[in-house]
Amino acid sequence: MARLALLSVSNKTGLIELARSLVEEFDFEFISSGGTAKALKDAGLPVTKVADYTGSPEILGGRVKTLHPRIHGGILARRDVSEDIADLENNQIRPIDLVVVNLYPFEQTIAKEGVTLPEAIEQIDIGGPAMLRAASKNFAHLTILCDPAQYEEYLQEMHRSNGEPSLEFRQKCALKGFLHTSSYDQAIAAYLSNNQTPTNKESELPQQYTLSGKQLQSLRYGENPHQSAAWYQTGTTPTGWTSATKLQGKELSYNNLVDLEAARRIISEFIDTPAATIIKHTNPCGTALGNTIHQAYQKAFNADPVSAFGGIVALNRPIDAGTATELTKTFLECVVAPGCDSEAQEILAAKSKVRVLILPDLSSGPKETVKVIAGGFLVQASDDVVADTSQWQVVTQKQPSDDELEELLFAWKVCKHVKSNAIVVSGDRTTLGVGAGQMNRVGSVKIALEQAGEKAKGAILASDGFFPFDDSVRTAAAAGIKAIVQPGGSLRDQDSIQAANELGLVMVLTGIRHFLH
Repeated sequence: MARLALLSVSNKTGLIELARSLVEEFDFEFISSGGTAKALKDAGLPVTKVADYTGSPEILGGRVKTLHPRIHGGILARRDVSEDIADLENNQIRPIDLVVVNLYPFEQTIAKEGVTLPEAIEQIDIGGPAMLRAASKNFAHLTILCDPAQYEEYLQEMHRSNGEPSLEFRQKCALKGFLHTSSYDQAIAAYLSNNQTPTNKESELPQQYTLSGKQLQSLRYGENPHQSAAWYQTGTTPTGWTSATKLQGKELSYNNLVDLEAARRIISEFIDTPAATIIKHTNPCGTALGNTIHQAYQKAFNADPVSAFGGIVALNRPIDAGTATELTKTFLECVVAPGCDSEAQEILAAKSKVRVLILPDLSSGPKETVKVIAGGFLVQASDDVVADTSQWQVVTQKQPSDDELEELLFAWKVCKHVKSNAIVVSGDRTTLGVGAGQMNRVGSVKIALEQAGEKAKGAILASDGFFPFDDSVRTAAAAGIKAIVQPGGSLRDQDSIQAANELGLVMVLTGIRHFLH
């Protein structure tokens, strides 16, 4: 008797080619439902509709088609258990040797603009996951294919094994089946979680947090050559860096991607004005605003040209010829921008190893951040609060001018993205000194002021956390700093405020801390 395959796919890529090979080379017969049956019939391939095979019509507008004992009995029957074989014979059920199923396009549907909740709900597949799970469970006796990319490998396996795929191959396919249904269910749960009725506990994270992804590519190594690494995409629709276009350059590395995300986070703070940032080890060595993107990059580069060597550059405006020329004057690992004109592309091509990426939307990022620890992981809401100077408190006798307030805002936005303890010194909307990741705040202050040098005179200083003592305020004043922005909240805030008044500084408290560990 011919072997039986059940084909029921939403994505019909490669379906006809697979089916034709199964009929002509391996003597398969098909049962199928809905659009899959029609596609096979239109291609001149013999097929029995599921409704004809089960004797039960499709009902509820197609919601119930394959949920039937003749289907699931044929999938789940153990061929080496006599009772199972007897049940098949007594109920006129044929054993199914191959199940080819992929699911309704739920993630593609919810990715569409304006999709409604009822529209999304109708794309939640029920029969498909049931068949996928059943076939995956019974991999000892049949094969499950859930991805068109598997079809060619399956046919090769059939030829290699005289039509009987190995247990190892079937188990590998079963694993892919379970991973597929797991990812599918997680996408549905995440969507419904984001679309539930708001409560007075909107800030709470879910009791169960799931994270899954499909490997996009294997990376040469992780942070160091002895560490393996891979890049995973969450969801089936490319977003964020998975949707970026690489115009040129070598393959992206693990460290490149980590630094690119740090650069994206900083540049997303600046929308209305051309801005550029240069990143090394996730910290900005230069960030600046300008009248043009060319000017902004020059200012950012000149802020610390030594550290800029081998850096990651993010621009919030398309790359033009002038900016491209400047970019080629030093060694850079990566450049990302929302666009790049043709003349700029030709100029950048002279540095063919530089990775140039186009990411039109640099502002959209994850809603949560995740860190893995031994035995679990930590999840927190992203630090995406928008700075609002109207909520800041000027606590000194001296008041900031409008220009000083804008400079304080610039320094505060950059400081938010520097590793704690973080200090940023700025002037003319350009970072002049950055103190990052020190074990004490005084150390970060000294590093930032030393880097700024003479430029610290008349400059602004931002601190991501409060000053526990007034020593940093006095050190800043001695270097020529004229205004300080910090969150406040120390038991000894008054000591710092008093020192600022004594030394003629402006001090502004934001009321918001921006630690970055």
